[in-house]
Amino acid sequence: MSPDATGLDFWIDLVSAVFMVVGAVMSLGAAIGLLRFPDLLSRMHAATKPQVLGLFLLLAAIGLQMRTWWVWPVLVVAWIFQLLTVPVSAHMVGRAGYRTKHLHRELLTADELEAVVQKAAAKTAREDGSGDGQVN
Repeated sequence: MSPDATGLDFWIDLVSAVFMVVGAVMSLGAAIGLLRFPDLLSRMHAATKPQVLGLFLLLAAIGLQMRTWWVWPVLVVAWIFQLLTVPVSAHMVGRAGYRTKHLHRELLTADELEAVVQKAAAKTAREDGSGDGQVN
């Protein structure tokens, strides 16, 4: 062991290593969920939840290892960008998948979007004059 094995550098390296391992495991879990889950909605859940936390832990590990203050604002901006864009994109993909029937309805415990889609379809049918009200 080095003479500075109990110093601040040792503890920063230890915390950084733990963050890297846990962040990598979270990202691996997201990838496995993308491959193993049965439908679009559960795959999106697996891709978004652990991925954002895993990225945060990896960015924090990078910040700790760099040991400079100027890298932290860049890492925070990268994480905030992910934090804001991942849920929005997952929401939009989920709605598109719902409308195009790329999900297993039997896996849903509650279908709160069905009434909204039916209402929008009826409104579109009235405006178009088609009258059938079916969603394509």
